[in-house]
Amino acid sequence: MTEASDPETGFLEQLGQRVRTMRALRGMSRKVLAKVSGISERYIAQLESGKGNVSIVLLRRVSNAMGAHLEDLIPTAEPAPDWAIIRDLLRKASPAQITQARDLLAGNGHSAQRRATFSGIALIGLRGAGKTTLGRMLAKKIGWSFVELNKEIEAQNGLSVAEIIALYGQEGFRRMEQAALTQLLARKELMVLATGGGIVSEPLTFDLVLSSFYTIWLKAEPEEHMARVRRQGDLRPMADDRSAMAELRNILVSREPLYARASAVVDTAGLSVDAAATRLSDAVAPVLHEGSRLFASG
Repeated sequence: MTEASDPETGFLEQLGQRVRTMRALRGMSRKVLAKVSGISERYIAQLESGKGNVSIVLLRRVSNAMGAHLEDLIPTAEPAPDWAIIRDLLRKASPAQITQARDLLAGNGHSAQRRATFSGIALIGLRGAGKTTLGRMLAKKIGWSFVELNKEIEAQNGLSVAEIIALYGQEGFRRMEQAALTQLLARKELMVLATGGGIVSEPLTFDLVLSSFYTIWLKAEPEEHMARVRRQGDLRPMADDRSAMAELRNILVSREPLYARASAVVDTAGLSVDAAATRLSDAVAPVLHEGSRLFASG
């Protein structure tokens, strides 16, 4: 049996790929993951390359450090695209809701169509995409509120994002992010929402964004993202990492399929701020009238 056909080798390679993808989704460098998990950076590199025959205990430490579900790291048959959302909904469901879901899946019930809500426009994308700058400009132009989700999280919890992650980890931060978004939606006012780059890593929260907002992916080249972040003086969580550019590319590749679920894409590559703002305004123009009508009728 050759190494290429060895199922155990293939399993370890897939496991390594999943760890690498999950880490990138959360915007964590190897150095940060090593520090949070207490596992050496060298060992994590071996794991991600498919050469580390990791124990289940160490793998659990890796998943906990990323705020991920352990089962999401184990290579299995490819699940349905929305499986993560369905799984997380089931975990929070009451016994009656689980029974209802079982009946629907078995064809024994009638699904009630969830009424669509419209809360405005949400901007997604990597740090340095221009979500705050362009979002504020758009909100001012159309007369809606501008909300930066990370600022809401900080205000509601009395801590900075960095402090929340240090105290409660990625999982704790994602819980607070979902709670802050839920409270924003309860205001029932039209807004332009700038989200954090990693919001796509939490299935339920991202699904809430997609179902409540006209979502736009602000896209740029990796080099532009990095240059903008450096100008902001914020390299979190890649500070002092020699491979910061490679890490950023890895993050973008891992998140692109999720960012691509947005209603529209606005490519700001090579554009000035004013030109990018104009392109964003053009992208939302067709939905503004319809969106306001939906909100008023709700």
